[in-house]
Amino acid sequence: MQKSQRLIQLIMRINAKPSFTVRELADEFGLSTRTITRDLLELSELGVPVYSVQGKGGGYRLLQERLLPPISFTEGEALAMFFACQTMDYYSSLPFGKGADSALHKFYHYLPADIREQIDRLKDRIMFWSPYRWMSEEILQTLLKAIMIGRVVSIEYRSSSGVSQRDIQPIGLYASSGYWYCPAYCFAKEDIRQFRADRILSAALNETVACRPDISRKTLLDKPNKNDLEQIALELELTSKGVWLLESNPRFGPFLRRNGDGSGAVTLKIAKEDMGFYVDLIWQFGNDVIVLAPAEATAYMLQKIETMRSLYVPLRNEVSIQCSRSERSPN
Repeated sequence: MQKSQRLIQLIMRINAKPSFTVRELADEFGLSTRTITRDLLELSELGVPVYSVQGKGGGYRLLQERLLPPISFTEGEALAMFFACQTMDYYSSLPFGKGADSALHKFYHYLPADIREQIDRLKDRIMFWSPYRWMSEEILQTLLKAIMIGRVVSIEYRSSSGVSQRDIQPIGLYASSGYWYCPAYCFAKEDIRQFRADRILSAALNETVACRPDISRKTLLDKPNKNDLEQIALELELTSKGVWLLESNPRFGPFLRRNGDGSGAVTLKIAKEDMGFYVDLIWQFGNDVIVLAPAEATAYMLQKIETMRSLYVPLRNEVSIQCSRSERSPN
């Protein structure tokens, strides 16, 4: 076996087994310990993060950041990988730290010149835009690490009711509209809750609290089941514009019924405790989406309307007085 081939196989072997001895590798490759030691020294000089552990039970280990073996890409795969990394450009913080930027730079640098030229032509012509939202990169990294190694996280969380201390077991991380969200089991509430990362003021791994095995098996695809809670039927009446607004909304679209004149209606079962959440969503659509039932939902909507009206009536009166004064003043 040529030396170059042996070094590549050695990299792959120690990446798969980050703790090893020279004797183990020598026996596996059928070489002397002196040759393996020399190869390891050469790999270390090339940047492979190998270090020796002295004393009983010693040997060699890899640092946390291991090097991966070379991977070949087709031109189409290279373009897809480049722009997949660019989808994260507009996020203020990422749970991967600077890894995405570093990987993209390396990837671009080693592409053939003609492929780099094609990518350069597409720059600023293909964008994956997302609203800019500031949040802590360190907190995102702590949440990601907790998911990867299976740990509980102690957080300080700011909600509408104030700041509280929580122990949570993260299920996953996902991004939507520029925000990062972390569904997690909250040990204080004894239930799965959704935490917005920008509202987490601090986060630290907590090894004193054991993870729940049933939560560890959950993923982002496991939606909370609220069928055992009290259910209500939410009924909506839609104008033609309301149909256009809701048809692509995953919460309402599947339950949309269209009328011949372009208007429509929606009826869906929801947990009663979620009623306020759904009415708040509908509020943004104005008179194009009208709540018909249940009575609690229409009452909640009327309350929101009255609260808004009480805020603007004094302003309307003030504007009327100012207009009246202006009309009476001489030219």
